[in-house]
Amino acid sequence: MSPLNKPDEFDVESLRRKVSEMRASEEKEAGAVLNPFARQIAQQFRETSYSPSLLVGLIRLTEFAAILIVGLIVDLIYGATEMSLSRLVIITFGSAITLLLLQIADTYQVPSLRSANRTLKRVLITWAFGFVLTNLALSFAAGGWVPVTGLIVWFSVSCVVLAAERQAIALGIRHWARNGVMERRAVIVGGGEPAKQLVRALERQSDNDIRICGIFDDRNSDRSPSVVAGYPKLGTFAELVEFSRLARIDMLIIALPASAEQRILQLLRKLWVLPVDIRLAAHANRLRFRPRAYSHVGTVPMFDIFDKPIRDWDSVAKRIFDIVFAVFAIACLWPVMLAAGIAVKLSSKGPMLFRQKRHGFNNEIINVLKFRSMYTSMSDQTAIRAVTKGDPRVTPVGRFLRKSSIDELPQLFNVLKGELSLVGPRPHAVSAQTGERRYVDVVEGYFARHRVKPGVTGWAQINGLRGELDSDEKIRARTAHDLDYIENWSILFDLKILFLTPIRLLNTDNAY
Repeated sequence: MSPLNKPDEFDVESLRRKVSEMRASEEKEAGAVLNPFARQIAQQFRETSYSPSLLVGLIRLTEFAAILIVGLIVDLIYGATEMSLSRLVIITFGSAITLLLLQIADTYQVPSLRSANRTLKRVLITWAFGFVLTNLALSFAAGGWVPVTGLIVWFSVSCVVLAAERQAIALGIRHWARNGVMERRAVIVGGGEPAKQLVRALERQSDNDIRICGIFDDRNSDRSPSVVAGYPKLGTFAELVEFSRLARIDMLIIALPASAEQRILQLLRKLWVLPVDIRLAAHANRLRFRPRAYSHVGTVPMFDIFDKPIRDWDSVAKRIFDIVFAVFAIACLWPVMLAAGIAVKLSSKGPMLFRQKRHGFNNEIINVLKFRSMYTSMSDQTAIRAVTKGDPRVTPVGRFLRKSSIDELPQLFNVLKGELSLVGPRPHAVSAQTGERRYVDVVEGYFARHRVKPGVTGWAQINGLRGELDSDEKIRARTAHDLDYIENWSILFDLKILFLTPIRLLNTDNAY
């Protein structure tokens, strides 16, 4: 097969632009109703799995801590002088260098971790090299070697710790693989011979971490059999959206040739709103591109179409950020929250808090907390009718709470529960609408906002887009800011939004 002459790379950005242009206004809130068999399969994958990259990162941290702690203890016991800052820095740096060497030696690949006996020699040789470098640095910078007895104890204890830890990790990985904890769950999109070839290619890899959950295809049984390479066809592409929201799916692999552009575009128009990796399998593609155009699942080449936003260690960092700042905010603002709750109870009959069903991550329904701002007899759980200026349903106390956004403070407890993030697209009520139309009918790609957790505050809110959404232009502008936030997320971006929020709340023109 001759290499492709033009273009010489798969133009993913062009494909993404075309998807954006073709985002369907016919997107529906819940998608097609799943057939009973597909729903039964989806229920089997409701438990959250952890990506191999996240677990491997934890293993790295564990080994770094083990090497560092053993080194510090031995230095304290056998060191020629008492522990100094320079020795502490060098031992810490040496532990980090050892970790880097273990990475270079490919000891953190899942196959290496799974086969502890096969890679133990490589691990110990790498540790010996890191040990020598660390002690040379100690000798030159801290003046004098650790006594020979200390060196023997240091090296030997670390070898035992690393060997025992690697054996435990190997057992753990095999256990996690059997129980579905450490795997990437994938659905194959498209059936027939291309899907069969893809399944066979993935199954040939003994250390593959992909678990195929099923196959979805719109074609009838004549062109796409009900079972492909031992995996059942669970439904149509429309059902796939609902299946991916019910199950914890990590990846959608499209088993269609890259030349089938129109069909791929039609698929992506439906699928891009999901918080999953979307890949186009290139194993059976007769066209050959430059190596940098591909990513790989094991050895199977793929084109990266869309990536799941805020994933793996980014999601861990964001969760830590949420917990730390939410606890800090509650500690600082509890007098304000207590006063607001008392004012609500004394000013009108009814509960202090108001719970409203809203869309959360991946379109799941969550109960969002607010201080009640309306008369109980006039409250609107559905939010079909937006609050307007001078709305008679709002109590005098509620009007102040809404203008100052104090009514939103109970959502800090939603953050601690993991239902909300501090920063993200604001969660809208399930039945919220502008005029006579729901938001999903106004904005193309509206549900792509739900690829990340909704937030207490967001990029749209600090840009003046808060309060009543009484026109199509406002909901489009808010959605555009939300999608911009998702594409450009970082911890620094979250910090910027968080610290600008109190300043921008001084503008109460659109808050009723």
